[in-house]
Amino acid sequence: MGKKLYIPGPVEVSRDVMEAMCAPMIGHRMKEYAVLHQRVTRGLKSLLNTTDPVFLSTSSAFGVMEGSVRNLVQKRCANFGNGAFSTKWHDVTLRCGLEADLYSAEWGQPITPEMVDKALATGRYDAITLVHNETSTGVMSPLEDIAEVVKKYPEVSFIVDTVSSMSAVPLDLASLQTDVCLAGVQKAFGLPPGLAVFAVSRKALDKAKTTPNRGYYFDFEEFEQNDLKDNTPSTPCISLIYALDHQLAKMMNEGLEARYARHRTMAEATREWIQSQGFGLFAAEGYRSMTLTTGLCDDRTDLEKLKKLAAEKGYAIDNGYGKIKNKTFRIPHMADFTMADMNELFTLLEELLPKAR
Repeated sequence: MGKKLYIPGPVEVSRDVMEAMCAPMIGHRMKEYAVLHQRVTRGLKSLLNTTDPVFLSTSSAFGVMEGSVRNLVQKRCANFGNGAFSTKWHDVTLRCGLEADLYSAEWGQPITPEMVDKALATGRYDAITLVHNETSTGVMSPLEDIAEVVKKYPEVSFIVDTVSSMSAVPLDLASLQTDVCLAGVQKAFGLPPGLAVFAVSRKALDKAKTTPNRGYYFDFEEFEQNDLKDNTPSTPCISLIYALDHQLAKMMNEGLEARYARHRTMAEATREWIQSQGFGLFAAEGYRSMTLTTGLCDDRTDLEKLKKLAAEKGYAIDNGYGKIKNKTFRIPHMADFTMADMNELFTLLEELLPKAR
């Protein structure tokens, strides 16, 4: 028997999304696939307000994260870390044999424009990596303000992970001028895992062509040449692309502003509920995520026990990640969730908390 997923990803997937994946299989070199591919990529461009190509990759987001540094780091990369995933990106960069430095903020704190400016002012870097919404901590760094800083350094490739923010908050790529903006679909998109999407600027595509040893599977030039034919370099996960097509239509039907407002309402309600139960909020005020909230556990609550009790009731909950596991807990409020789902969780936890203390 499956559990209802109240974890930050993979998220709970709606029945209609699962049904969309059951569309009849087609060949990825058939005309029918080209029509699907074009509709999905046009939908993503509309979502992100960009005329840049948006590519579909059958991989986790980390595949594209690795591909981005392999394509765009020719000199040295500045990796900005304020949690497990942004810090791991530094490790990935080094393991690709590239020169890189890690600039760290304390977990729970954002990456600031000042940090980025100070690093780039050294002139040492031709690329930076930034995680917009750090899923391990529930911190959303000020992407718009950081983007303004990066614009001062046109020689620097601006690579941004929006894995747990894309489609839940506005991302205006025409204004941000990112070189790569990537996401996985198993979070705010509300799909099963296995597909990544990424927008790449013309400047980045031209730079990638001059980068040696960038590999094949994530070679940006391969993606561009195939995208011109409304296709992918390698066999794509067609069933997930059907599901993405379905979700994009749902988003437009709901209205993007209404979608963003729904996420904001759930985020605010979750913060209020956490504090009403005597817990603290881990992320710094003013930088709290719109897709998941990280609560700070108290001395009297056994999060492992709470997780086990929830599982017995048919629910999967989260007890923190990485070095803050069991010191924090994360409550997701993204994708197809509504306030009814949040209230269902709050009611469950209010029943179980006395038993975990």
